[in-house]
Amino acid sequence: ENTYLCQIYNLTLLCMEDYIVEPQSVQFLVQHGFDFNKQYSQGIPYHKGNDKGNENQSQSVRTFFLELIRAKKPLILHNGLIDLVFLYQCFYAHLPDNLGTFTADLSEMFPAGIYDTKYASEFETRFVASYLEYAYKKCKRENCKLKDSSGQHLTVEFCNYPANMSRYIDYRHCSLEEEKHNVGRGNKVPVCEKFSAYGWCPKGVKCPQSHNIDLIIDEDDRLWEEKRKKRKHKWKRRKNTEEPAKAFEQESSGKETELAQNGEEGPPRKQSCYEPAAAMELAEITPNAEGRPLEENSTDMEPKTEAACAAEKEKETHGPPSQGGTHRAGFDAFMTGYIMAYVWMLKKGKDTDAGARPWLPDCHNKLYLSGKSVPLQIVKSLFSKSSKAHSQKMKLAWASG
Repeated sequence: ENTYLCQIYNLTLLCMEDYIVEPQSVQFLVQHGFDFNKQYSQGIPYHKGNDKGNENQSQSVRTFFLELIRAKKPLILHNGLIDLVFLYQCFYAHLPDNLGTFTADLSEMFPAGIYDTKYASEFETRFVASYLEYAYKKCKRENCKLKDSSGQHLTVEFCNYPANMSRYIDYRHCSLEEEKHNVGRGNKVPVCEKFSAYGWCPKGVKCPQSHNIDLIIDEDDRLWEEKRKKRKHKWKRRKNTEEPAKAFEQESSGKETELAQNGEEGPPRKQSCYEPAAAMELAEITPNAEGRPLEENSTDMEPKTEAACAAEKEKETHGPPSQGGTHRAGFDAFMTGYIMAYVWMLKKGKDTDAGARPWLPDCHNKLYLSGKSVPLQIVKSLFSKSSKAHSQKMKLAWASG
């Protein structure tokens, strides 16, 4: 019941309108193996805004996007607000003038729900960090522990493609790293705190400190275990030296502190990096910060289409430039799907009869908002109407159904 057949597709797209190229984003894509020659020579063309003529009869990205809407399946993204803006404007219609109309349209486009794995990583599993590769590797580790202990665990199966398709298939290694990185711990390169907290470092591949996600998770786990032992030692000392009632009161308070730090009452943060000054500094060095208006964000992200806007949101530049790297559209999609499947398995427990309830109620139609403690709700309020362009598209989607 927790086995998934996984098929991943990379579609190389090319916007047929003028757009702005950001050097940092292009460098990021090149470092991770993106082929700009292929994009400009073989990329699937698309245009932004409303349809031009009856595009329902043509084989285009817009037709494909309508098929996704017709399928009425849940849409899963990671830190997905900008992705949704991009998908809507480039493959669907002109962006609405206000946010209420935009969320109303989305709620009708994807009635099975929209799920954001960054929100799930912070507010459901409550990981110390929630950028994509960290959340994926953390889920992978925890899942392996469940498997080793014969507990309920997630299993992923891949297709056996015929040999004549080999030139169309790109393989990436995604298993857990071997224990070799634990050997010689005293000689290892120190972890980059900025990258550890945010999944991005302004120095990129030139950073002298480690951007290795496995080492970062090791360090986080070690620090958490040390804190847990210290708290446990304090409780024992209090119980032995103070009055029973007072000791019980303080012990209870200590447990509440542990719950809070473990994220039971909110997502934990890496306090060494998560400070206002550091956050401001990050905002200043990050191009296209997520706080900009939707229209401004959407005008200059065509170069990032194939990376699913990953350069915009995560900038996980780890290790020297290599052919391919691990951070690309298809692999990002796989990691996103894996996180969601793992979270769903944990949350549903033994209740497999979901009935008419949403697929994962606590994450249903909730988009992560950077720097906010509350998500963006994808709902149609009583005070908002659907856009005219959206209404026309919905008629088109179901006219041929």
